[in-house]
Amino acid sequence: MTGFLKSREAILLGALIALILVVEMRFSGFAAPGNLADVFNDTSILIILALGQTLVILTRCIDLSQASNLALTGMVTAMLNASMPGLPVVVLLAIAMGLGLVMGAFNGILVWKLEIPPIVVTLGTLTIYRGIIFVVSGGEWVNSHEMSAAYKAFPRAEFLSLPVMSWICLAVIAAFAIGVNRTALGRAFYAAGGNPGAAVYTGIDVGKTRFWAFVIAGGLAGLCGYLWVSRYAVAYTDVAGGFELDIVAACVVGGIAIMGGSGTVLGAVLGALFLGTIKNALPVAGISPFWQMAISGAAIIIAVAFNTRRETGRVILKSAEAKA
Repeated sequence: MTGFLKSREAILLGALIALILVVEMRFSGFAAPGNLADVFNDTSILIILALGQTLVILTRCIDLSQASNLALTGMVTAMLNASMPGLPVVVLLAIAMGLGLVMGAFNGILVWKLEIPPIVVTLGTLTIYRGIIFVVSGGEWVNSHEMSAAYKAFPRAEFLSLPVMSWICLAVIAAFAIGVNRTALGRAFYAAGGNPGAAVYTGIDVGKTRFWAFVIAGGLAGLCGYLWVSRYAVAYTDVAGGFELDIVAACVVGGIAIMGGSGTVLGAVLGALFLGTIKNALPVAGISPFWQMAISGAAIIIAVAFNTRRETGRVILKSAEAKA
């Protein structure tokens, strides 16, 4: 318990609670359970994408194409729904995730087999995926009246007073908490980023591990493509434009070391919630939404500066060496 209280996650949790209380003092009702549940639901997509990005960053890589992946899969599912309204939602979800996995695998193959720097690969595929959206849609929008009621209702449907989108987010968090902390692949993500050279000697294929990080991040982006478009009931070329910054900001604010090998699932979730709370508080405070990008950028700089001064999260191989 004492260890947690001194951790980066405890500090971030305290900052998040303080932020909520400050807003509550100015605008009564912000901290009400129902409103906080709405904030979590609004932040669900950012949390899911940040968790995918966390795996990539842990391996000393970065994926700048997640938002473009989201936009493309969202457009594809919207167009399919418009042309075949009877297609079950579960099929559209499978298509979205499958398409996202393919795009993530494409990024991973280029990084793994061709050894192209991840930032170059994903900057390129960011543009490619946006271009494909324009090609498949002809530059046209898919609007609410063209979408079926079932397509739009799924993320909003409630179960035990929470929307389905929130439950999906909670399921992803639980899966990551188990998968990252309790499986060999989860430990490999840390090892591949913490000390790639030593990881090879322990039998870890660093390239393949990075490939799987990109695949998982891509699949989650595909899932979010359907959730985003169905929730907001519109699909167009620039959906989630610039959202890459928010995703990276959530990770670094949450203590995911940009040089890889260190960070936690809880940190990524808290980082996303911190940014989500700020973005929900800004309109309440009457602050222009155009300041949100500046705030996200400032958060990245401050968090990276803070991270360079302290070690965060688990460092698998270093811990093993310390015990030897």
